[in-house]
Amino acid sequence: MTASERISATLERRTVDRCPVDLWCTREVLDTLRAHTGEEDELAVYQALGLDKIVWVFPRYRGRVVDPNEGGTRNLWGVATRAVQAGAATYNEVADAPLHAAASPADVDAYSEWPDPDGFDYAEARAAAERARDFGFATIGPWISHFEVYCQMRGLENALMDVLVEPQILEAALVHIDRIQTEMLERYLSELDDTLDIVFISDDMGTQDRPLISLAVWKQFFEARLTRWCEIVHRHGKKVQFHSDGAIRDLIPSLIACGVDILNPIQHLCPGMDRAGLKRDFGEALIFHGAVDNQRALPFGSVDDVVRETRANIETLGAGGGYICCSCHNVQAGTPVENIVAMIETAHAAR
Repeated sequence: MTASERISATLERRTVDRCPVDLWCTREVLDTLRAHTGEEDELAVYQALGLDKIVWVFPRYRGRVVDPNEGGTRNLWGVATRAVQAGAATYNEVADAPLHAAASPADVDAYSEWPDPDGFDYAEARAAAERARDFGFATIGPWISHFEVYCQMRGLENALMDVLVEPQILEAALVHIDRIQTEMLERYLSELDDTLDIVFISDDMGTQDRPLISLAVWKQFFEARLTRWCEIVHRHGKKVQFHSDGAIRDLIPSLIACGVDILNPIQHLCPGMDRAGLKRDFGEALIFHGAVDNQRALPFGSVDDVVRETRANIETLGAGGGYICCSCHNVQAGTPVENIVAMIETAHAAR
Protein backbone atom coordinates (compact mmCIF):
# COMPACT_ATOMS: atom_id res chain seq x y z
CA MET A 1 0.00 0.00 0.00
CA THR A 2 1.11 3.58 -0.58
CA ALA A 3 1.15 6.01 2.33
CA SER A 4 -2.00 7.69 1.06
CA GLU A 5 -3.78 4.36 0.61
CA ARG A 6 -2.78 3.29 4.12
CA ILE A 7 -4.15 6.50 5.65
CA SER A 8 -7.34 6.33 3.60
CA ALA A 9 -7.97 2.72 4.56
CA THR A 10 -7.43 3.51 8.23
CA LEU A 11 -9.85 6.42 8.11
CA GLU A 12 -12.44 4.17 6.48
CA ARG A 13 -11.70 1.32 8.91
CA ARG A 14 -10.58 -1.03 6.18
CA THR A 15 -7.77 -3.56 6.63
CA VAL A 16 -4.24 -2.20 6.25
CA ASP A 17 -0.93 -4.01 5.76
CA ARG A 18 0.55 -2.30 8.85
CA CYS A 19 -0.12 0.51 11.27
CA PRO A 20 0.32 3.88 9.54
CA VAL A 21 2.90 6.21 11.10
CA ASP A 22 2.93 10.00 10.80
CA LEU A 23 5.27 12.58 12.34
CA TRP A 24 4.87 16.11 13.68
CA CYS A 25 8.10 17.94 14.41
CA THR A 26 9.65 21.36 14.85
CA ARG A 27 11.83 22.98 12.22
CA GLU A 28 14.94 22.11 14.21
CA VAL A 29 14.02 18.42 14.23
CA LEU A 30 13.27 18.50 10.52
CA ASP A 31 16.78 19.82 9.94
CA THR A 32 18.26 16.91 11.92
CA LEU A 33 16.19 14.52 9.82
CA ARG A 34 17.48 16.18 6.67
CA ALA A 35 21.01 15.46 7.85
CA HIS A 36 20.06 11.91 8.83
CA THR A 37 18.46 11.03 5.48
CA GLY A 38 20.69 13.11 3.21
CA GLU A 39 17.56 14.63 1.66
CA GLU A 40 16.95 18.37 1.50
CA ASP A 41 13.38 18.38 0.20
CA GLU A 42 10.94 18.05 3.12
CA LEU A 43 8.68 15.54 1.38
CA ALA A 44 11.70 13.50 0.30
CA VAL A 45 12.77 13.35 3.95
CA TYR A 46 9.42 11.87 4.95
CA GLN A 47 9.58 9.41 2.07
CA ALA A 48 13.09 8.30 2.98
CA LEU A 49 12.00 7.66 6.58
CA GLY A 50 9.11 5.49 5.43
CA LEU A 51 6.51 7.80 6.96
CA ASP A 52 2.84 7.80 6.05
CA LYS A 53 3.04 11.55 6.25
CA ILE A 54 -0.19 13.52 6.22
CA VAL A 55 1.15 16.64 4.52
CA TRP A 56 0.09 20.08 5.69
CA VAL A 57 -1.38 22.35 3.03
CA PHE A 58 -1.58 25.93 4.28
CA PRO A 59 -2.89 28.60 1.89
CA ARG A 60 -0.90 31.81 2.00
CA TYR A 61 -2.72 34.98 2.92
CA ARG A 62 -1.43 37.93 0.92
CA GLY A 63 2.04 36.44 1.01
CA ARG A 64 1.90 35.42 4.68
CA VAL A 65 2.16 31.76 5.66
CA VAL A 66 -0.94 30.62 7.55
CA ASP A 67 0.94 27.86 9.41
CA PRO A 68 0.46 28.82 13.11
CA ASN A 69 3.99 27.58 13.88
CA GLU A 70 5.52 30.13 11.52
CA GLY A 71 6.51 33.52 12.87
CA GLY A 72 6.27 36.95 11.34
CA THR A 73 5.75 40.54 12.30
CA ARG A 74 1.96 40.13 12.05
CA ASN A 75 -0.20 37.15 11.20
CA LEU A 76 -3.31 37.33 9.06
CA TRP A 77 -5.44 38.39 12.08
CA GLY A 78 -3.18 41.37 12.74
CA VAL A 79 -1.55 39.70 15.75
CA ALA A 80 2.08 40.69 16.26
CA THR A 81 4.35 37.74 17.07
CA ARG A 82 7.92 37.49 18.25
CA ALA A 83 10.53 34.75 18.17
CA VAL A 84 11.51 33.38 21.58
CA GLN A 85 14.63 31.28 22.03
CA ALA A 86 14.40 28.36 24.46
CA GLY A 87 17.57 26.30 24.42
CA ALA A 88 17.97 24.84 20.94
CA ALA A 89 14.41 25.71 19.96
CA THR A 90 12.78 28.85 18.60
CA TYR A 91 9.10 29.43 19.31
CA ASN A 92 6.75 32.15 18.17
CA GLU A 93 4.66 33.89 20.80
CA VAL A 94 2.06 36.63 20.72
CA ALA A 95 3.70 40.01 21.22
CA ASP A 96 0.60 42.19 20.92
CA ALA A 97 -3.07 41.19 21.00
CA PRO A 98 -4.86 43.78 18.83
CA LEU A 99 -8.23 43.45 20.62
CA HIS A 100 -6.78 43.57 24.12
CA ALA A 101 -8.33 46.99 24.83
CA ALA A 102 -11.74 46.30 23.26
CA ALA A 103 -14.45 47.38 25.71
CA SER A 104 -17.59 46.60 23.71
CA PRO A 105 -18.86 44.69 20.68
CA ALA A 106 -18.69 47.96 18.75
CA ASP A 107 -14.93 48.05 19.31
CA VAL A 108 -14.68 44.54 17.91
CA ASP A 109 -16.78 45.39 14.86
CA ALA A 110 -14.66 48.47 14.23
CA TYR A 111 -11.42 46.49 14.05
CA SER A 112 -9.82 47.29 10.71
CA GLU A 113 -7.72 44.19 10.09
CA TRP A 114 -10.27 41.41 9.80
CA PRO A 115 -8.96 39.11 7.03
CA ASP A 116 -10.60 39.05 3.60
CA PRO A 117 -11.40 35.54 2.27
CA ASP A 118 -10.35 36.82 -1.18
CA GLY A 119 -6.81 37.25 0.17
CA PHE A 120 -6.03 33.52 0.42
CA ASP A 121 -4.08 31.84 -2.37
CA TYR A 122 -6.27 28.82 -3.07
CA ALA A 123 -4.53 27.93 -6.33
CA GLU A 124 -1.13 27.75 -4.63
CA ALA A 125 -2.63 25.50 -1.94
CA ARG A 126 -3.94 23.14 -4.59
CA ALA A 127 -0.54 23.00 -6.25
CA ALA A 128 1.04 22.09 -2.91
CA ALA A 129 -1.55 19.35 -2.38
CA GLU A 130 -0.90 17.97 -5.86
CA ARG A 131 2.82 17.82 -5.11
CA ALA A 132 2.13 15.86 -1.91
CA ARG A 133 -0.01 13.50 -3.97
CA ASP A 134 2.93 13.00 -6.36
CA PHE A 135 4.93 11.69 -3.38
CA GLY A 136 2.11 9.32 -2.49
CA PHE A 137 1.05 11.18 0.66
CA ALA A 138 -2.31 12.13 2.13
CA THR A 139 -3.05 15.80 2.79
CA ILE A 140 -4.51 17.94 5.57
CA GLY A 141 -5.39 21.60 5.89
CA PRO A 142 -6.01 24.47 6.19
CA TRP A 143 -5.96 25.03 10.04
CA ILE A 144 -9.04 26.81 11.30
CA SER A 145 -9.96 27.73 14.83
CA HIS A 146 -12.41 29.68 16.93
CA PHE A 147 -11.04 30.09 20.44
CA GLU A 148 -7.35 29.88 19.60
CA VAL A 149 -7.74 32.77 17.18
CA TYR A 150 -9.69 34.70 19.78
CA CYS A 151 -7.03 34.09 22.43
CA GLN A 152 -4.39 35.45 20.06
CA MET A 153 -6.42 38.54 19.22
CA ARG A 154 -7.63 39.28 22.73
CA GLY A 155 -4.77 37.90 24.85
CA LEU A 156 -5.09 34.70 26.86
CA GLU A 157 -5.96 36.28 30.22
CA ASN A 158 -8.63 38.51 28.70
CA ALA A 159 -10.02 35.64 26.65
CA LEU A 160 -10.40 33.38 29.67
CA MET A 161 -12.08 36.18 31.63
CA ASP A 162 -14.38 37.06 28.73
CA VAL A 163 -16.15 33.68 28.78
CA LEU A 164 -17.52 34.70 32.19
CA VAL A 165 -17.54 38.49 32.50
CA GLU A 166 -17.47 39.88 28.92
CA PRO A 167 -19.33 37.25 26.88
CA GLN A 168 -20.74 39.89 24.53
CA ILE A 169 -17.21 40.80 23.40
CA LEU A 170 -16.34 37.14 22.84
CA GLU A 171 -19.54 36.56 20.87
CA ALA A 172 -18.99 39.63 18.71
CA ALA A 173 -15.49 38.50 17.80
CA LEU A 174 -16.59 34.91 17.15
CA VAL A 175 -19.12 36.14 14.60
CA HIS A 176 -16.26 37.60 12.54
CA ILE A 177 -13.82 34.74 13.19
CA ASP A 178 -16.41 32.17 12.17
CA ARG A 179 -17.70 34.03 9.12
CA ILE A 180 -14.27 34.65 7.62
CA GLN A 181 -13.01 31.12 8.09
CA THR A 182 -16.27 29.55 6.94
CA GLU A 183 -16.06 31.36 3.62
CA MET A 184 -12.38 30.52 3.31
CA LEU A 185 -13.08 26.86 4.13
CA GLU A 186 -15.82 26.55 1.52
CA ARG A 187 -13.57 27.99 -1.17
CA TYR A 188 -10.56 25.96 -0.03
CA LEU A 189 -12.55 22.71 -0.19
CA SER A 190 -13.94 23.54 -3.61
CA GLU A 191 -10.55 24.49 -5.02
CA LEU A 192 -8.59 21.54 -3.60
CA ASP A 193 -11.37 19.03 -4.21
CA ASP A 194 -9.91 15.53 -4.63
CA THR A 195 -6.39 16.61 -3.61
CA LEU A 196 -7.42 17.01 0.05
CA ASP A 197 -8.18 14.26 2.56
CA ILE A 198 -8.60 15.88 5.98
CA VAL A 199 -9.60 19.27 7.35
CA PHE A 200 -7.74 20.36 10.47
CA ILE A 201 -9.65 22.20 13.20
CA SER A 202 -7.66 23.26 16.24
CA ASP A 203 -9.05 24.59 19.51
CA ASP A 204 -6.97 23.67 22.54
CA MET A 205 -9.44 23.13 25.36
CA GLY A 206 -7.29 21.28 27.90
CA THR A 207 -4.47 22.03 30.30
CA GLN A 208 -2.07 19.41 31.63
CA ASP A 209 -4.53 18.30 34.31
CA ARG A 210 -7.99 19.75 33.59
CA PRO A 211 -10.15 21.48 30.97
CA LEU A 212 -9.28 25.05 30.06
CA ILE A 213 -12.93 26.13 30.17
CA SER A 214 -16.08 24.46 31.44
CA LEU A 215 -18.12 22.15 29.26
CA ALA A 216 -21.10 24.50 29.64
CA VAL A 217 -19.08 27.44 28.27
CA TRP A 218 -17.80 25.30 25.39
CA LYS A 219 -21.35 24.30 24.48
CA GLN A 220 -22.56 27.90 24.69
CA PHE A 221 -19.99 29.41 22.36
CA PHE A 222 -18.37 26.68 20.30
CA GLU A 223 -20.48 23.55 19.90
CA ALA A 224 -22.88 24.83 17.24
CA ARG A 225 -20.08 26.51 15.31
CA LEU A 226 -17.95 23.35 15.27
CA THR A 227 -20.99 21.35 14.16
CA ARG A 228 -21.50 23.66 11.18
CA TRP A 229 -17.86 23.34 10.16
CA CYS A 230 -18.04 19.54 10.40
CA GLU A 231 -21.17 19.56 8.24
CA ILE A 232 -19.40 21.61 5.58
CA VAL A 233 -16.39 19.28 5.58
CA HIS A 234 -18.53 16.16 5.37
CA ARG A 235 -20.60 17.65 2.57
CA HIS A 236 -17.38 17.83 0.58
CA GLY A 237 -16.60 14.20 1.41
CA LYS A 238 -13.63 14.92 3.72
CA LYS A 239 -12.77 13.92 7.28
CA VAL A 240 -12.50 16.27 10.26
CA GLN A 241 -9.45 16.10 12.52
CA PHE A 242 -9.85 18.00 15.77
CA HIS A 243 -6.79 19.00 17.76
CA SER A 244 -6.75 19.70 21.46
CA ASP A 245 -3.92 19.06 23.85
CA GLY A 246 -4.41 18.19 27.46
CA ALA A 247 -7.07 16.64 29.66
CA ILE A 248 -10.22 16.86 27.52
CA ARG A 249 -12.01 13.58 28.19
CA ASP A 250 -15.22 15.34 29.31
CA LEU A 251 -15.35 17.16 25.98
CA ILE A 252 -14.98 14.09 23.75
CA PRO A 253 -18.67 13.03 23.64
CA SER A 254 -19.60 16.52 22.45
CA LEU A 255 -16.85 16.46 19.80
CA ILE A 256 -18.27 13.19 18.48
CA ALA A 257 -21.78 14.66 18.44
CA CYS A 258 -20.48 17.64 16.44
CA GLY A 259 -19.11 15.29 13.77
CA VAL A 260 -15.40 15.03 14.55
CA ASP A 261 -13.85 11.97 12.87
CA ILE A 262 -10.22 12.03 14.10
CA LEU A 263 -8.95 13.11 17.52
CA ASN A 264 -5.41 14.42 17.96
CA PRO A 265 -2.94 14.39 19.72
CA ILE A 266 -4.03 12.04 22.59
CA GLN A 267 -1.89 13.34 25.44
CA HIS A 268 -2.35 10.17 27.45
CA LEU A 269 -0.21 11.26 30.40
CA CYS A 270 -2.99 13.68 31.37
CA PRO A 271 -5.73 12.67 33.82
CA GLY A 272 -8.66 10.93 32.13
CA MET A 273 -6.79 10.39 28.87
CA ASP A 274 -5.66 6.81 29.49
CA ARG A 275 -5.45 4.93 26.22
CA ALA A 276 -7.45 1.84 27.11
CA GLY A 277 -10.32 3.93 28.43
CA LEU A 278 -10.41 6.16 25.35
CA LYS A 279 -10.40 3.14 23.04
CA ARG A 280 -13.11 1.38 25.05
CA ASP A 281 -15.44 4.36 25.26
CA PHE A 282 -14.82 6.19 22.00
CA GLY A 283 -12.96 3.83 19.68
CA GLU A 284 -15.99 3.00 17.56
CA ALA A 285 -16.67 6.68 16.87
CA LEU A 286 -13.17 8.14 16.53
CA ILE A 287 -9.92 7.52 14.73
CA PHE A 288 -7.02 8.32 17.08
CA HIS A 289 -3.96 10.19 15.79
CA GLY A 290 -0.81 10.78 17.83
CA ALA A 291 -0.21 9.52 21.38
CA VAL A 292 3.53 8.71 21.26
CA ASP A 293 4.66 10.70 24.28
CA ASN A 294 6.89 13.65 23.45
CA GLN A 295 7.25 14.96 27.00
CA ARG A 296 9.21 12.00 28.35
CA ALA A 297 9.66 8.97 26.09
CA LEU A 298 10.69 10.59 22.79
CA PRO A 299 12.97 13.37 24.10
CA PHE A 300 14.44 11.72 27.19
CA GLY A 301 13.83 7.98 26.95
CA SER A 302 16.02 5.25 25.50
CA VAL A 303 15.31 3.52 22.22
CA ASP A 304 13.77 0.66 24.21
CA ASP A 305 11.53 3.15 26.03
CA VAL A 306 10.28 4.50 22.70
CA VAL A 307 9.69 1.00 21.35
CA ARG A 308 7.61 0.12 24.42
CA GLU A 309 5.68 3.39 24.23
CA THR A 310 4.91 2.94 20.54
CA ARG A 311 3.87 -0.68 20.96
CA ALA A 312 1.59 0.23 23.85
CA ASN A 313 -0.19 2.78 21.67
CA ILE A 314 -0.60 0.37 18.77
CA GLU A 315 -1.84 -2.42 21.04
CA THR A 316 -4.42 -0.22 22.80
CA LEU A 317 -5.50 2.64 20.52
CA GLY A 318 -4.81 0.52 17.44
CA ALA A 319 -6.59 -2.65 18.56
CA GLY A 320 -8.81 -3.62 15.63
CA GLY A 321 -7.66 -0.59 13.62
CA GLY A 322 -8.60 3.06 13.86
CA TYR A 323 -5.21 4.44 14.88
CA ILE A 324 -2.54 6.50 13.13
CA CYS A 325 0.70 6.31 15.10
CA CYS A 326 2.35 9.70 15.50
CA SER A 327 4.20 11.85 17.97
CA CYS A 328 1.93 13.53 20.50
CA HIS A 329 2.25 17.01 18.96
CA ASN A 330 5.58 18.30 17.61
CA VAL A 331 8.74 16.37 18.39
CA GLN A 332 10.88 18.95 20.15
CA ALA A 333 14.39 20.21 19.42
CA GLY A 334 17.09 17.99 20.88
CA THR A 335 15.10 14.76 20.56
CA PRO A 336 17.50 11.97 19.51
CA VAL A 337 17.08 10.91 15.89
CA GLU A 338 17.39 7.26 16.93
CA ASN A 339 14.25 7.66 19.06
CA ILE A 340 12.28 9.04 16.12
CA VAL A 341 13.50 6.19 13.93
CA ALA A 342 12.57 3.70 16.66
CA MET A 343 8.99 4.97 16.67
CA ILE A 344 8.77 4.66 12.89
CA GLU A 345 10.34 1.22 12.69
CA THR A 346 8.16 -0.10 15.52
CA ALA A 347 5.07 0.98 13.62
CA HIS A 348 6.44 -0.60 10.45
CA ALA A 349 6.71 -3.91 12.26
CA ALA A 350 3.12 -3.78 13.58
CA ARG A 351 0.59 -5.86 11.69
